[in-house]
Amino acid sequence: MSIFAPGQAGLRVPPGMLVTPEPSPTPSPRPDPFLGVKAMKNTLLKSHGRPPWYGEDGLPISNAFVVGIAGGSSSGKTFVAREIVRAMGSIPTVVIMSQDSFYKRHTPEEVALAFQSRFDFDHPDSLDMGLFAECLSDLKQLKQTNIPIYSFNHHQRMDETKYLYGATIIIAEGIMALTDPALRDLYDLKIFVQADSDLMLARRIDRDTKERGRDVDGILSQYLRYVKPAYDNFVLPSSRYADIIVPGHDNSVAIELISTHIRRQLDSRSRKFRRKMAASLKRSLSSDPYGPPRDLTEQELGLTVVEQTPQIKGMYTILRDQTTNREDYIFFSDRLSTLLVEKAMEKLPYRDKVVETPVGVKAVGKEIDAEAVCGVTILRSGGPLEIGLRRVINDVAIGSLLVQSDPNTGEPMLFHVMLPVCIRERKKAENTWVFLLDAQIGTGAAAFMAIRVLLDHGIKQNHIIFVTFLVARRGGIAHLRRAFPEVHIVTGAVDEGLRELWLENTDPADDDILSPSEENCQKAWVIQPGMGQIGDRYYLS
Repeated sequence: MSIFAPGQAGLRVPPGMLVTPEPSPTPSPRPDPFLGVKAMKNTLLKSHGRPPWYGEDGLPISNAFVVGIAGGSSSGKTFVAREIVRAMGSIPTVVIMSQDSFYKRHTPEEVALAFQSRFDFDHPDSLDMGLFAECLSDLKQLKQTNIPIYSFNHHQRMDETKYLYGATIIIAEGIMALTDPALRDLYDLKIFVQADSDLMLARRIDRDTKERGRDVDGILSQYLRYVKPAYDNFVLPSSRYADIIVPGHDNSVAIELISTHIRRQLDSRSRKFRRKMAASLKRSLSSDPYGPPRDLTEQELGLTVVEQTPQIKGMYTILRDQTTNREDYIFFSDRLSTLLVEKAMEKLPYRDKVVETPVGVKAVGKEIDAEAVCGVTILRSGGPLEIGLRRVINDVAIGSLLVQSDPNTGEPMLFHVMLPVCIRERKKAENTWVFLLDAQIGTGAAAFMAIRVLLDHGIKQNHIIFVTFLVARRGGIAHLRRAFPEVHIVTGAVDEGLRELWLENTDPADDDILSPSEENCQKAWVIQPGMGQIGDRYYLS
């Protein structure tokens, strides 16, 4: 049972929860977009990139942290959610998920009643609790979800949905957020916002007249007929499930305590992924723990390497040469990318197809046996491979991921996700094949993150075809293969290893950056002999 914390009026906390606020976190060197910006519902808010949410085995290490906030209509739930986000300071990604989006689709008769303020929106049966729990569960398990969009102006659920993915913290708010047992089971922290009835009515009138185009008479009629009885019968009784009860105003102390608790929970889940990856590069990659150290072969690494013909070797010679001008570099990169994609096409499933030739003879051939095929580029070094994919597959949909190294920690950070529809929708993703494009696999940190993103969306491991110009044999490829043994990896060359060095003013998009040191310098692992910074040479040189 919750109790009032001594000296904290209006705040209830469960026994055992630490109530001493810790010092505010050190301000982030990046501007915080949460400060001074009104948080939008059902939108992924970012203060900086998302750090690794998985371990060296490629599996997620923890779920997203979910906060459920309930309270009466206009009690201040959204305000409390926004202030929690503000008090958290620099956090990777957060979603404020509104229960208002989950009203059921209405019949024409129900829509007519809604416009007359005679439809009960405040009864639990008006909400699709099952869908709300399903979407929240997907986000908590770090999967993508597509939530419905409800229009209060039309009193109807829209046909389109809103795609969400990648939240570290999920704040689910709604009047019935604590009434459903399935929802309560998903919350890591349950909050009830309590406010005076007169204050809630005044706020509701102000909101509905300004934002929803209602008239005051209709608002009052609906409030007395539906809102107040629902609050007394359903909403207020659900407060007994709350871990914390927060006042609807003057609640800064409560919000600071809540944000402190969430920060500590997140800190306990943090992992130094890339540091462990870097340390592991110095260990033997031999599959035999009792034998002498040795490098793994292409077969043991599960690589598909393009046949090393004289023309392939000639193209790599030109691309490795630091004196090659940009025009030639682009030409031969495009040519090589086309050959790599042609080789990667062998990994797709095919079925027989009978056609009739222009001379009237039937011929048995092949066609791709897949519901959808698309590409995803790891920006920006994977960009040169897009040309090859577009040349081989006409009108192919291509998405992108931006993975960069954090300049302070060296950790890989996911900054941008833009994926084709066939990946964003889980039912389609299960039968989609993806060409994942990146210039090279050095430490493998960017590849790890990109593959994990695709798996989170429901793409099968054996439906991912990773296409790359170079692989470092002594780099992270062995760990990548152990974590994702069914992913196909197609490359044109395997270089022997990585060299550790310090670089000044290094592009943070480089996959090989590992950790910071002195100001303006970063430790990096560079593939040898390598091709240099492929993205820079293609786009900038």
